Amino acid sequence: MALTNTAQRYGGITKTFHWVTALLILTQLPLGLYANDLPYDTAEQLARKAWFFSLHKTLGVTVFFAALGRIIWALRQPRPGLLNADKKLESFAAETVHWLLYGALVIVPLSGWISHAAAAGFAPIWWPFGQGLPLIPKSVGVEHLFGEVHEVAVKGLFAALVLHMAGALKHHFVDRDPTLLRMLPGEPAIGPLPPQHHSSAPLISALVLWALAIALGGVLATLGTKANDSTGEQLAQVTSDWQVQEGQIEITVVQFGSEVIGSFADWTAAISFDEMIPIGKVGDVTATINVASLTLGSVTQQALGVDFFHVEAFPTAVFMADIQHASDGYEAVGTLTIKENSAPLTLPLNLAVIGDSAEMRGDVTLDRRDFGIGDNLNDEKGLTFAVKVHITLKANREP
Repeated sequence: MALTNTAQRYGGITKTFHWVTALLILTQLPLGLYANDLPYDTAEQLARKAWFFSLHKTLGVTVFFAALGRIIWALRQPRPGLLNADKKLESFAAETVHWLLYGALVIVPLSGWISHAAAAGFAPIWWPFGQGLPLIPKSVGVEHLFGEVHEVAVKGLFAALVLHMAGALKHHFVDRDPTLLRMLPGEPAIGPLPPQHHSSAPLISALVLWALAIALGGVLATLGTKANDSTGEQLAQVTSDWQVQEGQIEITVVQFGSEVIGSFADWTAAISFDEMIPIGKVGDVTATINVASLTLGSVTQQALGVDFFHVEAFPTAVFMADIQHASDGYEAVGTLTIKENSAPLTLPLNLAVIGDSAEMRGDVTLDRRDFGIGDNLNDEKGLTFAVKVHITLKANREP
């Protein structure tokens, strides 16, 4: 069997690319569904789910490079003519599906890879080249956008694959021509080809369909973002001697050895503070956090679920503390309440006050077990107990 294509036959290299890619796809489709449906109620279940997702992602990257190799090889080879070229409608459909499949082989794995690169933590790709991609930021928006594109593209791939297989079986059992046989090992007898009609219409049709699919993914991502943004009511403004102008509450957890960084987008702080008081208590703070505003990489929904923050039952967390002098600055000494579990908390404050403006930074490490978060994960194999909290804010004194 020749390695290269001819006007009538596929060569050995093309056949190898075809069947290796087919095997990968037929493995990936059920593997992705299986991994997505696995529970994660315990540390063992979460580890199992992450393992299967890592396998799915690693094979997905393999599909992408196999597809690139296949496309590059196809561009350098003559394409065997269609055996049904005299049936214009059938040949148009066959070529359109052909281009749809080529598009799917690139768009499906690449969109999944970009979504993974934009996310923080959970189920790494098994290779030594890192988890990021050039020009792809760590961004929940980018992650969700390409995650939706990936899901839509998978459905497009499935539809194109079904049509491709149906066409091959029709050729073999109904038309009884060697279209299917010439992609199998060996060299079946092939008679004279009918006149071929070359047109860019199938390629254009496939491009239009993929453009619509990608646009649909973007619309779904936008709708999903709006739905997430509307989860829980925004916190009302509070009366405060100091009004926060900008700030961030950031948390860092370690899952399966990788840091996952997240933040709360909606929170308020009622602050009283007088830097002129020389000793003891100088003020107090009550901070209220809208838990539903949390984003935590690819595990946001898991973090908001029943086993963790249980946001539906416990929509807010509250930190109430006195601000007082410390040996090297100030500290907020009080109580943090999450899920109706309260624990004492001392937050060291790095505070700079210039006139009526102040900048503050605070770092503290919490134990998630103190607040009943992740009680189903009672060891640190999947999720460490320690949660780092990093707070920054700028505030102006009210006149």
